[in-house]
Amino acid sequence: MTRTAAWLACLLLMSAPAWASEATVTGKVYQERDGKPGRGPTDPALAGVQVSNGEQIVRSAADGSYSLPVRDGQTVFVIKPDEFRFPVAANGMPSYWRHFAPQGSPRLKYDGIAATGGNVRNWDFALEPVKDADAARAGFEMLVFTDSQTASRQDVGYYHRAIVEPIIGKHPARLGTTLGDIVNDDLSLYPQINKATAQLQVPWFHVPGNHDLDMDAGDDRHSLDSWRAVYGPDTYAVEEGGASFVFLDDVVYDPTAKPKYVGGLRPDQFTFLANYLKSVPRDRLLVLGMHIPLFDAAPGRETFRHADRARLFALLKDFPNVLVLSGHSHTQQHYYHGAAEGWQGSKPLHEYNVGAACGAFWSGVKDSSGIPDATMSDGTPNGYAVLSVKPGGEYGLRYYVARAPDDYQIALHAPKVLRKGAYPAWGVYANVFMGQADTLVEYRVDDGAWQSMKRVEQPDPRLVVENVADDTAERLRGFDRSPEATPSPHLWRGALPTDLAAGAHKVDVRAVHADGPTATASTTYRLQVANP
Repeated sequence: MTRTAAWLACLLLMSAPAWASEATVTGKVYQERDGKPGRGPTDPALAGVQVSNGEQIVRSAADGSYSLPVRDGQTVFVIKPDEFRFPVAANGMPSYWRHFAPQGSPRLKYDGIAATGGNVRNWDFALEPVKDADAARAGFEMLVFTDSQTASRQDVGYYHRAIVEPIIGKHPARLGTTLGDIVNDDLSLYPQINKATAQLQVPWFHVPGNHDLDMDAGDDRHSLDSWRAVYGPDTYAVEEGGASFVFLDDVVYDPTAKPKYVGGLRPDQFTFLANYLKSVPRDRLLVLGMHIPLFDAAPGRETFRHADRARLFALLKDFPNVLVLSGHSHTQQHYYHGAAEGWQGSKPLHEYNVGAACGAFWSGVKDSSGIPDATMSDGTPNGYAVLSVKPGGEYGLRYYVARAPDDYQIALHAPKVLRKGAYPAWGVYANVFMGQADTLVEYRVDDGAWQSMKRVEQPDPRLVVENVADDTAERLRGFDRSPEATPSPHLWRGALPTDLAAGAHKVDVRAVHADGPTATASTTYRLQVANP
């Protein structure tokens, strides 16, 4: 390079705008009172509120002011305290973040993030007080969705009719979340699905999934630009009712790998989590929401990077009340991390892998309303969960089947008829959707004595029946057939007696849950006298 060329390059560098690499954002956090956009003269300042750039966290001063360094691509957001709520944005989602992206996203199939953030002053954030702060700390319910996974407007319609519409105005939830795979690769569907979710009138917080990625991005840094343009930060915290929620993007994108993603966390996420946990009381319930489970999907397959899991566990080990919520699997189970996974806490770490809202990708035979059956491969129907946050770090979980009565917690399968006097080799199967290894599941016949059922890890016969029906059908029974049945972690079996009188016999099943009401279900079978 000549001396003249070097001088010109230096001059260009000196004349580049300050925000090209980094800048300092300033603003105020205030209490919204007048109901008008922006801070008015009657909107008081809020002190002590945490504001973050996704790594560092500062607290607003007595006059509500804060100052934060930002780099290109970062998002500034407020961490809402218990006694406040966020205003609602135009799309029905909470308003609590602002991007710093002066150059915007690189060219992508979907829009990505538009150039924004050149003006770094007056980045003000509003919070609204809750009506009863004391009641807000007494416990609350949270709707937990995962994998709505809509691939078309028709799928959005299924989501609206099967998941959202039946519970509009019929739930007391104060928060809601969708744990990734909001759509199925078509990111243009975000406005449609947000419109449906917003009808629940609950502050809703989203986590990205592997089907929310910009698959034409050159690297992980820009792989969520289109998602972030709609939903804001991919890693953030929200406080509500005595619990702290940390929502994490745990999908690491690598366009050169196969598959193009793996579960894991970035260094900046660990920085944010470490900084945030400094302010969280040890006895507070800490809930982590993510898409890809922390446990490996299959033995010998590292679906979440073990080094990242160990680093995460090291940050969490001193917190006695931790719950992990995940999705991705399109099955449902409770998993307890212990020493084998590197967990060193005082008790096993509970991870609840939530059943998908779309079930098995909106597959299976359609019912009279035109909605697919969508039963998942472990026999769990599609639906959603409710997390009940209780004082003192306690919590409860319950699963709700889409469009079914609230007490539908067990699905039964039994033969319709058996030969009287035959060897009792046939049984009743109970798929207890929220069942765990230590769940007590019992059955009785004709109001007789209760007997224990045996937990079996095998495919649910109900779904096997659908598989056989699909195999033997001459024509397609639905757009996509039901998934192949896989061993269920929450299936129990009890042998049916054949030495009773000929005729119909009633079978009752009950499952006793440690943290919830006893679930019950009933069915019948007949004994028939067979001629030799």
